[in-house]
Amino acid sequence: MSGSDVPVVGTGGTALITGASAGIGRALAQEFAARGHDVVLVARSKGKLERLAEDLETRGVTATSVVMDLDRPAAAEELYEEVQDCGLDIDVLVNNVGVGTYGPFAESDLDAERTQLRLNVMLPVELTRLFIDEFDDGGAVINMGSVAGFQPGPNLAGYYASKAYINSFSEALAEELRKTSVDVTVVCPGPVDTEFQERAGMTDSAVGSVATNTPDAVASAAYEGAAAGETIVIPRRSMRLIDRLVRVTPRWAVRRVAALVNQDR
Repeated sequence: MSGSDVPVVGTGGTALITGASAGIGRALAQEFAARGHDVVLVARSKGKLERLAEDLETRGVTATSVVMDLDRPAAAEELYEEVQDCGLDIDVLVNNVGVGTYGPFAESDLDAERTQLRLNVMLPVELTRLFIDEFDDGGAVINMGSVAGFQPGPNLAGYYASKAYINSFSEALAEELRKTSVDVTVVCPGPVDTEFQERAGMTDSAVGSVATNTPDAVASAAYEGAAAGETIVIPRRSMRLIDRLVRVTPRWAVRRVAALVNQDR
């Protein structure tokens, strides 16, 4: 909870959402718009963004599209400058965009690993640092972490590690800012029914074959959790149970189970 004891999420204002054209990002944009927030939608798909913006504006909010490829070293600064040039005041930064690489790390494509680190780690860290200075009157950061970040993930080694960074970073930042007017929330879903697995080359993986969640459910839990001032939001009860089990299970066993779950069917 912020020093004001009144979470910023839930009091209106403008939310900037990265990766807003599909999946959880699209659901988050719809959730924020439904709750009366203006939204800034960021993704590289112009057509999808424009159609989403048109739909959201029928709800009486302002939806601004920023078409940008975020997989570039200077993307965070360029996005920040674009927002400043447009005269937009951001109250909620939602770091949602992310990708995953699947398979043995020793066989992975190095460029894909760089993209994963850039989008999953560097971009949210840089955007948070840039926009946090704009939160003089209060603001909020919502980072999309994962329950994967609470354990190692063979065959998804870089992805799990990137989410471990975001989970830890978000918790630490929330504590640093606890007595200020800035709230930080990390959302940690398990498998979600999106295009993520297909893009990561995981269509034959056992991940998500037992329990998945929907983007809408994750977005709703993220919003309500942030509005309640929660630091960690794990949307599904089964995932909260798994998180508790992981914390008390010997690490060698956690590694072996994760390797089994992440292997091909």
